[in-house]
Amino acid sequence: MSATDPGAVLRKEDLHRSLADPVLDTMNFLNEVTHRYPGAISFAPGRPYDGFFETEDVFRHLRRYLDHLEENGASPADVRSALFQYGPTAGTIRELIADWLRRDESVDVPPESIVVTVGCQEAMFLAVRALVPGPDDVLLASSPCYVGITGAARLLDVELVAVDEGEQGFRCADLEAAILAERARGRRPRAFYVIPDHSNPSGSTMPLETRRELLDLAARQDIILLEDSPYRLVSPGEQLPTLKSLDRARRVVQLGSLSKTLFPGARVGYAIADQPVVDAAGRRTGLLADELAKIKSMITVNTSAVGQAVVAGMILAAGGRLSELNAGPAAYYGDAMRVTLEQLAAAFPREEREALGVRWNEPTGGFFLALTVPFRADNEALVRSAEEFGVIWTPMSYFYPQGGGDRALRLSVSYLTHAGIADGIGRLAAFVRAAAR
Repeated sequence: MSATDPGAVLRKEDLHRSLADPVLDTMNFLNEVTHRYPGAISFAPGRPYDGFFETEDVFRHLRRYLDHLEENGASPADVRSALFQYGPTAGTIRELIADWLRRDESVDVPPESIVVTVGCQEAMFLAVRALVPGPDDVLLASSPCYVGITGAARLLDVELVAVDEGEQGFRCADLEAAILAERARGRRPRAFYVIPDHSNPSGSTMPLETRRELLDLAARQDIILLEDSPYRLVSPGEQLPTLKSLDRARRVVQLGSLSKTLFPGARVGYAIADQPVVDAAGRRTGLLADELAKIKSMITVNTSAVGQAVVAGMILAAGGRLSELNAGPAAYYGDAMRVTLEQLAAAFPREEREALGVRWNEPTGGFFLALTVPFRADNEALVRSAEEFGVIWTPMSYFYPQGGGDRALRLSVSYLTHAGIADGIGRLAAFVRAAAR
């Protein structure tokens, strides 16, 4: 490279258009703010509490899985290969995941209908790519929604249509109206993405009656439901049935994550895709899971064998009942939500709350809740909150793919100690009062 030649310089407009989309910058911006103000208390990260992790557990669980392989007849060479070599694209621990789902979630599917993915994010990517093939096909999503599905749609050039939750939560009538409106425009609605349990970001949970109604709607309107429920087993109390456990017509593709229930560093998720696939002549060619595995083979090749091994050891150690393994964390997070709600009530007495126009929902589990405020809760407000008041949160506008949520913020209760929550809510209250002036 000469002094007069600066080398390759790429113009932003020559890169994929999704890279200019603000949604792809949201997490980077939050990370930047967090690093810029290390003394601030952060309600932003939806991360499990660090106190549940012990470094030595990784080796113990790995050993447990290797013992399992040997007990089932694997030779030393087989065990070595299982850890060090490329594995099957669809995953090496599908049987164990299927067994856990049957024991804990009443989901009875064959192992071959499961694809083990690099976190739930890859499962989303695979499902959207397979199910939404052309420019006239659309993906629908309950809004506000997790930014991961929005980002996947943008990167894949898939049109995402938001179905807004009302004050009382998601309504099937709104989804059906959106489906009919898209068809009237000459487009084909293919799938609907939803987090039925303690959703990210709003914390809402879909009632059982609505779940049944949604399954009926999916069959009537011929769409697939993409169910993402990572917070069920880390929430206190008895949980409602998953959409997949209620599914009798194979209308649900479940997108699963073991990040919250086991540990994020493993980067292990899964997709249950038991829908039969037929060719133009109507002959069955396999399952949707087989098609997802084809796509995966061109993206990540396979999910980390070591990550799968550690996860498998944890499942085995729990006797296939991750609900029991997560009983302690679920109680902790339930207490964290309770403490947060109590601190909000104490920081904003009812009369002041009503005068300011501040309100919040009261989720029964999960990591998140939404707080409505009397000002624009944007990036500028976030920086002021971190810099002047020492508290960080997430703008709810990040989670509205077609606009909205400008006067609301998301609080995550999972990562902080109870003392940290109390301190953080005090700081947040001071910021809200100052910003409302």
